[in-house]
Amino acid sequence: MRKHAATVVYWIVAAEFLLGAVTKYWPGVGPFGQDYAVRFADWGYPPWFRFAVGALELACAVLLVIPRRRARFLGAAGLVFVLTGAVTTHIVSHDPVQESLSAPIHLVVAGVIALLNWPAQWQRLLRPWQADAARG
Repeated sequence: MRKHAATVVYWIVAAEFLLGAVTKYWPGVGPFGQDYAVRFADWGYPPWFRFAVGALELACAVLLVIPRRRARFLGAAGLVFVLTGAVTTHIVSHDPVQESLSAPIHLVVAGVIALLNWPAQWQRLLRPWQADAARG
């Protein structure tokens, strides 16, 4: 039962970031009332940077739903990377709390997922082709 509950959490988090990736690609004002091209420019980033962030969110969401520890760790670690940038951006931009509350919450969730899926042998994480070759 515990494993099924964890899988549900992974799918929920992945769905949230899939939705986030879609909104980054949405032209103009999206379904949640934000034009990310304008938001990224207001934060000091080039408007095209939203596509890079959206691609990372999409890749990490896909990795979270793959039922392998290594994939889930890489997805969560990627989200920690993206969300650290998001939290920093909200702090530097002095965004209101109600606009910037989601990023730190998701950062903690992604950090917990990364810790729960931390690889037993980090060498395998860095050299996945050796682990696959050893299995035959």
